[in-house]
Amino acid sequence: MATLLLMMLATAPALHEHAFQLERAAEVVAVVRATCPRCDWGTPGREAAVLALSVDGALHQHLVLTRGESGEYRVLLGALAAGKHTLAFALDRKLSARGAREALVESVAIETVAEGEPGYEALAHAPILHSRKHTLSRFSDVPLVAWVESHAAPEAGRELRYSIVFSNEDGGTPLDRLMATWGRATDIELVYSVQLDAAGGVRAATFQGKDHITARFAGRREGSHPVLYVVTENNMVKDSGPATPRVALAPRPFALEGVSREAVMDAEPWTYRVSQQEVRREGRVAKGARAGSKRIPDPRRFVFLEACGRVSDARLAFDVGVAGASGGLQWYASDAGRGDFRVARAGCFRAAAALPEGKGVADVRALRLRAHTRPPRKGEKPLAPGSGSARIDRVNRLFGLGADDMPATSVFEWTTGADITPEGPPLELLVPPR
Repeated sequence: MATLLLMMLATAPALHEHAFQLERAAEVVAVVRATCPRCDWGTPGREAAVLALSVDGALHQHLVLTRGESGEYRVLLGALAAGKHTLAFALDRKLSARGAREALVESVAIETVAEGEPGYEALAHAPILHSRKHTLSRFSDVPLVAWVESHAAPEAGRELRYSIVFSNEDGGTPLDRLMATWGRATDIELVYSVQLDAAGGVRAATFQGKDHITARFAGRREGSHPVLYVVTENNMVKDSGPATPRVALAPRPFALEGVSREAVMDAEPWTYRVSQQEVRREGRVAKGARAGSKRIPDPRRFVFLEACGRVSDARLAFDVGVAGASGGLQWYASDAGRGDFRVARAGCFRAAAALPEGKGVADVRALRLRAHTRPPRKGEKPLAPGSGSARIDRVNRLFGLGADDMPATSVFEWTTGADITPEGPPLELLVPPR
């Protein structure tokens, strides 16, 4: 398949070529600014143009122009030797949408990091990802952004953790529960971790496989880059698989102290728009959609909360209070009264609640955070109501989406901290009008 694809692309005229020279061997990132005038990720038949990128005549990866309008895409070219190189772009007509087979590469900037320079290891171990079969051609579950976190490891070592924001997930958590418990329509997955010793040697490497099981990486590497394969509808990976079109995103360093993983999306706000366009196109947005239907109402009706806290044998949910016609507050719950729509994790988290049509985050006048005793595990007797404990340390953000489907300015934050008793009184906070 890979050989046939190379032959087909060899006959396609080059859309753009960029020659560059390296003074020494290095990990190379290309910052590509491209546009697709007729692309619209939310419109069937016009979703995206797909570019095939070749390095020195060899097909390296594909780039899906999800944004349509002019935008930057950071792609990883990997380890290249000193000397002259050529990065070529061709339109892959087979993968591109029928009504979007037109693209323009406006500019290419080359960034290099040589061994021993800051950031080298984070680039050198970044994964290359083979897409799940047919996802690129169906414009579904496309990798949008990658990031890497660096943590201390024993004996002066380091652990690098690589995660990817996918545009959505075709399986796994239904969209209505995903919004309630994670506050997003994208799928965010940790795909690969590598532990390095003090000298930079690989001590251990793992990937997140089917059913979220961590497995030892024993697959192929290109240089020090692991090659992974998306194998499930909720974007779990494997270290072997078919030679499908592949994506190599350049990971951005990101520290998540005091924020949720969704903060990576905040730094790339266009990811919100792409994910909302995708779920609309796939029929997952419906007027009057109710919890349990696997659909959601218009994403712009949601209020998104980011808070940080701790739970033990408890689950969290929140309500937003909007002034009613009679002057009192009307409350709208993130969990819709369902236990499976509650947040089950500690640390910093996102969740979302839908408001009625015509209301937005500017209409919110109060916020109520609730704790509930967790449901029993398999084979376990139910815990008594009021069991467990919960604490909210702070509220980082409360925001909605604009008409462009991208996040608007937060209207509230709170840092005092308070305990919440499961099934007890909620923590109620006033949201000043803006």
